[in-house]
Amino acid sequence: MKRILAGLTCSIAVASPVLAHGFKLGSLEIAHPWTRQTAPGQRNGGGFLVVTNKGRAADQLVGVASPVADKVELHTMSTDGGIMRMRPVTGGLPIPAGGTLTLAPGGYHVMLIGLKAPLTLGMMVPLTLRFARAGTITVQLKVEPVSFTGAAAHDQH
Repeated sequence: MKRILAGLTCSIAVASPVLAHGFKLGSLEIAHPWTRQTAPGQRNGGGFLVVTNKGRAADQLVGVASPVADKVELHTMSTDGGIMRMRPVTGGLPIPAGGTLTLAPGGYHVMLIGLKAPLTLGMMVPLTLRFARAGTITVQLKVEPVSFTGAAAHDQH
């Protein structure tokens, strides 16, 4: 019985990374892409993810697209004099060799502008990412509750 349990435990430990909500494109790993559910009539949404560059050459996230919105842009958010400002990013976002690019609430993020339908809890939203070196990959944004922050996303799933 102990051998069976030990084997089962090892199988689960080995299978977990495969089951995680992540994607790989060359030396880039994209971890837990997500968005928040939206209310009926809400026209915009945000997309969030972490890109880790395991390679020896820098790359750059240069474009994003999704069929669920009229327009998709990379944005940055900042606070100036107590006023929150969102602005499109021009020229892309760098991902250093051996480094990480984090798109998260309150900073860099994907802006889904002109949503064609509400984003409902549990839904998977296609998002195409275009990188200068690695090329293009379509990932799935998991629609999370409005209260979701992305912190410890791996522990929550």
